[in-house]
Amino acid sequence: MNKIQKLGCICEKPELHHTDYRTSSVGVDETKGRYAEVSILQCKLCQRIWLKYLVEFESFSKSGRWYKGIIAKKEVAGMKPENAVEYLENLDWYIYGGSYFESAGIFGQGKMNVDL
Repeated sequence: MNKIQKLGCICEKPELHHTDYRTSSVGVDETKGRYAEVSILQCKLCQRIWLKYLVEFESFSKSGRWYKGIIAKKEVAGMKPENAVEYLENLDWYIYGGSYFESAGIFGQGKMNVDL
């Protein structure tokens, strides 16, 4: 597991707001028909870089869920959408939320619930 220190920055707190980050797309993870959006976010305040995984199953209400975890700058260039789940699951912690969890953000670790 990758040990990552919590800093208490706004990027660790619930209510992910797009204006707090610079965002770039990694691509779409088509594994098991998920078509999840994978992106890189950089916090404008502390400059930490996050890997975000967003999946929603359009035919099911309250299925939207997202996960975000710190990613090392040196690993950003080699990140592929289909490797994002494994990367996040191996972190010491990540933040997750969405309509599926009825949450704006909770700390978690380990296996992610990304499939139906």
